[in-house]
Amino acid sequence: MLWPMLAIALGFLGIAVLGILGIRVFLEAQRLGIEVARTTERINRAAEDLENAATGLARTGDALR
Repeated sequence: MLWPMLAIALGFLGIAVLGILGIRVFLEAQRLGIEVARTTERINRAAEDLENAATGLARTGDALR
């Protein structure tokens, strides 16, 4: 009777550990997604700034001709 109860207890503990690890993975994946979205926004903002600077530079180049 001891071994079946021990096997059930260890199985339950194993499932609990896997559940905790699954929650941690989910939270880290969510944090990574937020960071990727934030970085994408910064890259888009930098691309717009670069485009505006290139437009201004092209106007200056045309004015010098």
